[in-house]
Amino acid sequence: MRRAGVLNPALAEGLARLGHGHLVVVADCGLPLPPSAPVVDVSVVHGVPRFTQVLEAVLDEIVVEGSVAATESSGTVVSTWLDERGLAPELVPHDELKALLDSVALVVRTGEATPYANVVLRCGVPF
Repeated sequence: MRRAGVLNPALAEGLARLGHGHLVVVADCGLPLPPSAPVVDVSVVHGVPRFTQVLEAVLDEIVVEGSVAATESSGTVVSTWLDERGLAPELVPHDELKALLDSVALVVRTGEATPYANVVLRCGVPF
C-alpha cells in the first residue's frame, strides 16, 4: 500500500513510464480519445473527478518543462486553473491541440465537463 501519491494502478504505471519530452494530456470528458495512445480513464460521472484534482495529482508526480492549451480556453476558468498551478501554456487552436493527441504518451481522462479543460504537459527532468 502506497503512503501517498497516485493510488490508481493504471495511472501510477502510466506516469512511471514517462520520460523527458513525453507528452501527457489531462483531459475533460469530451476530448476525443486517440486510438494510438494509452488512456487512463478516471471519469465516474460528469464533474467527478474534477480536472483540477487530477491535474494536481499528476503535477505532484512529474516534472513539467512546458505545456499547451487551447486558445479557446484563454480568459476562462480553465486559464485561471492553469495559472494557479504555475503553468503558462502555449496557446494553440483547439483543433491543433487535438492533432497533438496522436503523439502523446498518455491521456488521463477526467470527469470534467467544463469546455476546453484540457492541457498537454511536456515532461522534463529533475536534474
